[in-house]
Amino acid sequence: MACRTGCPTPGKHKSWGECARSANLRVAYCGIGGGDATEQNKWDQELELYRSARRQGIRPDGTKTSQIMRAIKASDAIGAAYGRDFSAAAPMPAGAEVA
Repeated sequence: MACRTGCPTPGKHKSWGECARSANLRVAYCGIGGGDATEQNKWDQELELYRSARRQGIRPDGTKTSQIMRAIKASDAIGAAYGRDFSAAAPMPAGAEVA
C-alpha cells in the first residue's frame, strides 16, 4: 500500500508522495530556537523599516520598530536626518542674536 496512514481513499494513489500532495499537507514553519512565521515576518518588517530609514540617511539607535520610528519622527520634526551628528536644539528666543 502506497498511501499514507489516514488516507480517505486508500489504494487510489501510486505513491506516498502523491497521496500526501492530494491531501494538500503543509509543513509548519519552525525557525531556529522554536520561532514561527509570525515572528519571522515581524523581524523581516523591522529590518525593512530599518533599511528604508537608512536609505533616507537616518541612523536609528537600533533595529527595533520603536527605535526606528523615534528616529523617523525626530527627523521629520527637525527637518534633518537623525544620526550620530543629529542634535535637537531648542528654538532660539525671539530677538536673540547669533554671534
